[in-house]
Amino acid sequence: MIEHKEGTIRYLSFGSLDSLGCVTDIFTTREGGISTGYHSSMNLSYTNGDDPENVDANYRIIAPVIGVDVDHIVRTHQTHTTNVVKVTPDMVYDDGRLHTQDYTDVDGLICDIPGIALATFYADCVPLYFVDPVRRAIGLSHSGWRGTVAGMAVVTVQAMHEAYGSDPADIYAAIGPSICKANYEVSEAVATEFKHAFGDDFERVCDPGREPGKYQLDLWESNRIMMMRAGIPGDHIEVAGICTYDNSDWLFSHRASDGRRGNMAAFLVLKED
Repeated sequence: MIEHKEGTIRYLSFGSLDSLGCVTDIFTTREGGISTGYHSSMNLSYTNGDDPENVDANYRIIAPVIGVDVDHIVRTHQTHTTNVVKVTPDMVYDDGRLHTQDYTDVDGLICDIPGIALATFYADCVPLYFVDPVRRAIGLSHSGWRGTVAGMAVVTVQAMHEAYGSDPADIYAAIGPSICKANYEVSEAVATEFKHAFGDDFERVCDPGREPGKYQLDLWESNRIMMMRAGIPGDHIEVAGICTYDNSDWLFSHRASDGRRGNMAAFLVLKED
């Protein structure tokens, strides 16, 4: 990934997606906002106890970096589902208000409308970016272990195909910063779900843990495999390789902070022709 600094704002983008020329892709860090305490400072979630006025201010700070007005940011309502919503023009405003979801249980968004920023939220889970430069369509999905094992990557690609006619072979994808295998210990029950879902690929995504009944789970490789199962070519997939747990001084991490943290955001915008 490419690191950017604009004043106090620090954010990341994917070189492979940037080079397509048709999207703006951003992954925020902790830096550049006004939130305080364990939300410090660029917290973009209203659901973790931060002062809503601070979150509002953080959106006003980050919106110019994304290149859109605040009222053209459409957000998920994440509950670890594989539900994906198609964004429509009526979901954005022109009066300065941040989008208010009239839906629940949505972890993915797809869109073919230029100038609308899709937004999803993170503090260890996996951001999944999808860009179809042929049909000029995009997708952005949140994938924790539940979404990963249930094939969120596959579901998002299928949604883009059904809505916009996207051919998976044309899609470029990226897997954003999240917790890495070395720091992601899971139970035997979780490992068993991955064994059922991944079959012969299970040993590529899960290693025995440091103690009996525990396993180390690789969400990056798991999602890369799911993207390829969906038909995306392997050389169209970029993996950030940045661990939120190891970098909790500048990235929010749920596990590193024992749940006392804010949320980063992934943003994806289709540019005007």
